Amino acid sequence: MKDLGNYLKKERIASGVSLDEAANDMGISVTLLENIELGNTKAFKDIYELRELVKKYAKYLGLDINMVNDSFNDFLFEKTSKISLEDIEEALKKEELKEKEDNKNVKVIHSPYTIPHKRKLNLKPIIIWLAAFLVIVSISLLVIRIATREPVRDSELKCSWKENVYEFTY
Repeated sequence: MKDLGNYLKKERIASGVSLDEAANDMGISVTLLENIELGNTKAFKDIYELRELVKKYAKYLGLDINMVNDSFNDFLFEKTSKISLEDIEEALKKEELKEKEDNKNVKVIHSPYTIPHKRKLNLKPIIIWLAAFLVIVSISLLVIRIATREPVRDSELKCSWKENVYEFTY
């Protein structure tokens, strides 16, 4: 990373741009640019932030971004290829132990959008609708029965035949 940082510094100076001017134009702090030019990777939160800043800086200086990106990837490969598998496994175990320890002391609060809830069946509206339906059906049947019922007669109508005349009496 120091070689890449020196290259970026040399190109900045060759283009006649001061460190303050470059930082102001890019909208980042002078300290970050100094750390890039010095190759100080520990000054950055993570390697992805550093990668993006190096790309942005190279673009600002008008350099070949692919060449700068390749140099950065070479640095990354050199750095990561020197870590043994045992060291990686040990670091993972330490991280798992730390997470378990942290989880014991911290109450986990879940978002209501990520926790699957058991859906409760609310019977109250169903019972109300069912009762209303039964009342309406009962009233409808009662009205239909009353409307189609034959009228009640107090007396019978009698019909008799006398001398070629029908006679009706109650």
